[in-house]
Amino acid sequence: MGGFSIWHILIFAIIILLLFGGNRFSSMMGDVAKGLKSFKQGMADEDDDKRHRYDEQRRNDPPRQLPRDQQPIDVTPSREEPTAAPPPRDDEAR
Repeated sequence: MGGFSIWHILIFAIIILLLFGGNRFSSMMGDVAKGLKSFKQGMADEDDDKRHRYDEQRRNDPPRQLPRDQQPIDVTPSREEPTAAPPPRDDEAR
């Protein structure tokens, strides 16, 4: 009801082409495409700059020390073998 159908969009595009002409419209779309490309490039450069600054900061900062109550728990298995009784022999089991 309130949206544009494909017919509305086609009629609007034809009117735009008639007003501006094919050549001028094409050059405007080329300018828009260049603008979008430069915008994306700027965003990528900004992300690269942020990542570079973050990497430099991480490289220059000493490692953080955890407070004593937040030290990691050692969960490596111990080297001691569990002392289990040997399995019974056949003649002992009867």
